[in-house]
Amino acid sequence: MLGRLNHVAIAVPDLAAASALYRDTLGAEVTEPQPLPEHGVTVVFINVGNTKIELLEPLGEASSIAGFLAKNPAGGMHHVCYEVDDILAARDRLKASGARVLGDGEPKIGAHGKPVLFLHPKDFQGTLVELEQA
Repeated sequence: MLGRLNHVAIAVPDLAAASALYRDTLGAEVTEPQPLPEHGVTVVFINVGNTKIELLEPLGEASSIAGFLAKNPAGGMHHVCYEVDDILAARDRLKASGARVLGDGEPKIGAHGKPVLFLHPKDFQGTLVELEQA
């Protein structure tokens, strides 16, 4: 069911500072900030050849990552994203096996313009998992 690792997401309290760190210290190419109001975050991507790093900061007070940053003020790894060939089939298979899909269970459009779902971290060894339609 799982395809390739699409990205590893790191929640940050200051996207501009984190982008500068990756760009200036590590020599990475960083995309322009992309606000995603439906997800409550602003993101940038860093291409590392075989995958990407996503840096995300809260967008508004009701952000989905505000609680994470309250517990981890310096930021930290937020989730991993895997590609799947058929997101609806993957969702149905996971739900049938007892995994919890967050939200209403319907895919939302993610930062790459493709449908995404999130799986409850308690079902995956404490790791929030995002699935993205390949």
